[in-house]
Amino acid sequence: MSLLPRTAEEFSSADYWERFFRKRGEKAFEWYGDYNSLCGVLHKYIKHRDKVLVVGCGNSELSEQLYDVGYHQLTNIDISETVVSHMSQRNTERRPDLTFQQLDATQTGFESGSFQAALDKGTLDAMASEEDGALAGKMLVEVGRVLAVGGRYVCVTLAQEHVIKLAVEHFVQGWAVRIHCLSGQQKEESDSSFALPVFVLVCTKFRQAPPFAVLELCQGEDGAPTRLASVPELLSAVKERQAYNLMLHKLRGGTDASSTPSLTLCHVATGRPRYTLTVQDSLPSAKLPRSNHFAIFIVPQGRESDWLYGSAEGRTQLASSAKFRRLIIVAMHRDQEYEDMQAVQSELSPMVMELVPPGMPANQQVPFLSVGGDLGWREVIGRGVSALTGEYSVEDVRGEDGHLYRRLIFMNNSQLVQSESRLRSATTASAHKKKNKKKSKPSVAEAPALTGVKDRIVDRGFLCCTHHEVMVAGLAMLGMDAINNKDHPVSVLLVGLGGGGLPQFVHDFVPCARVEVVELDPAVLEVAQTWFGFQTDERLNVTLGDGLEHIKTLESEGGHSFDVIMFDVDSKDTTLGMSCPPPAFVETSLLKKVYSLLTPRGLFMLNLVCRDSALRKSVLERVQAVFSCVFSRGIEGEVNEVLLCCRSSGEGHKPHTIPQTLQQTARDLQKTLRANTQTAPCVPQIDITAMLNDLKVI
Repeated sequence: MSLLPRTAEEFSSADYWERFFRKRGEKAFEWYGDYNSLCGVLHKYIKHRDKVLVVGCGNSELSEQLYDVGYHQLTNIDISETVVSHMSQRNTERRPDLTFQQLDATQTGFESGSFQAALDKGTLDAMASEEDGALAGKMLVEVGRVLAVGGRYVCVTLAQEHVIKLAVEHFVQGWAVRIHCLSGQQKEESDSSFALPVFVLVCTKFRQAPPFAVLELCQGEDGAPTRLASVPELLSAVKERQAYNLMLHKLRGGTDASSTPSLTLCHVATGRPRYTLTVQDSLPSAKLPRSNHFAIFIVPQGRESDWLYGSAEGRTQLASSAKFRRLIIVAMHRDQEYEDMQAVQSELSPMVMELVPPGMPANQQVPFLSVGGDLGWREVIGRGVSALTGEYSVEDVRGEDGHLYRRLIFMNNSQLVQSESRLRSATTASAHKKKNKKKSKPSVAEAPALTGVKDRIVDRGFLCCTHHEVMVAGLAMLGMDAINNKDHPVSVLLVGLGGGGLPQFVHDFVPCARVEVVELDPAVLEVAQTWFGFQTDERLNVTLGDGLEHIKTLESEGGHSFDVIMFDVDSKDTTLGMSCPPPAFVETSLLKKVYSLLTPRGLFMLNLVCRDSALRKSVLERVQAVFSCVFSRGIEGEVNEVLLCCRSSGEGHKPHTIPQTLQQTARDLQKTLRANTQTAPCVPQIDITAMLNDLKVI
């Protein structure tokens, strides 16, 4: 490596190359690969009869090898007198027609249109190293001048951004531009090894410029060309290939449990995402079977948002359970068709085998793992665009328990399920209503069969989110007198609608409860009503607007009070350590307004999702400064916790234990919810007592 330039500018220095070749001596320096790795693409674009100008030949054996297979009209030029003298002497007897000349590539002196091809292996990269690229620009002008119409500039390059941008922008007018990505051309032990892949830029000279840019990218020497619409798109595609090869270079160097790189494989014809692969290595200390080097895990369709597959913690747990040095976790994309597991394995095998960990035996069998041996099931039933959050998808999937679920996914964060509801068959709804089912994980045999989307309706008695169940269970803290008081029914203010499952449940099963929801996004309300069975009436209404401003307005107007105020709203800022709620919702000034809007018996419920321990501590301190009586219920396997904050104990009294009467109240609330099913469309499937078992005083 001591032979390589210390700085990029040295690439363009004649003095550098003089020193380089004197030090290198007789040994050929195969810059970016040898003849065997390049011949396929070179023969495709350069014919034996062509007059070829080899720009910056160096002491590479490439010209000699081309000569030996029939290319006898090669003119080699180089800026180094040393290398030209050496190469001329070396080939005088064996290759008398192979000429070498010491010339400046920016002003060769050859006649215009005198060559059918110009071959450049690394010279453009060297000359573009100057900051403004002026030297390389002059060389490209000269190459264009000496090439005949139909002639090709064939450039072997690492395609660094400033280099390829300069060349493509130079040739985009009046030339066809095609780039081949030749991955993995170099042997790792050779001096010519690079983490970046080698590219071959092929620019064909037109007699008359076409009315549109001809920009294409090919994978490998024989890959079908993919047409790109603009120079930025082409440069972006090149950068993606480089990123992929850099990742491969790192993965082949060793395993690293702290790094979980991922890549997306796209459909060749459409360019649309087809698979997302995430690499999960085991910890060095993990005890693994000696033969368990590498495995592929296929995530069932529609399940990629599950905690086990969609979160870093879940994937770590999955890899730990699988017990392989390296596990590739494969998620399938919506809007793609997959025949069966065997077809998926065949399609993935060539690509995933590039990701094997170092040291795996060449003949090692690589298992494909899955859940239940099938691909899962997903049907996209609705799409739309929110002015606030962009594209969204509504899709029905089969869950781990065999039941069907409906999910709202925002495509800007497709690994997160925004809202979820369990489905049931509309034709058998009456039968389901008669059954007093507890929330459990039924077998697949008990799950409803796949039916048409019109026969699937939301089961309004089933809450998919545990934090919603905790919020419903928290109503027990109001006391049964308050819950059963039809003259003064429970009043609830909820900020954040989602699919509407929580407010609909409270409306359906809490006697006479009045629920007001504040939702910022009109598209979310439309989705809830269209796809999630959400129905408003005189006891359940939605206000479209900013929840923060709504609370401020209610407090400033006076005369408004609620028994329960719930915050279940997520943050759109993914850079924060707190994804729910947005920071403004837990500022002390707003918490005080919430406090003042509560009735004397009132409760404030907050869904808190905070990974930053220092930030969580700060939030809890602010909440406790306003509400002296605060309980917390963590959600098993998730970051979520629900804070239940009581106004009634706000006069300096802080309890140290859970009220002894709470369990009895929970049982009474359970009976009340079930007793209210005469007016509800289904049976509530919730265990109030279980939801309050792990309550803690903070």
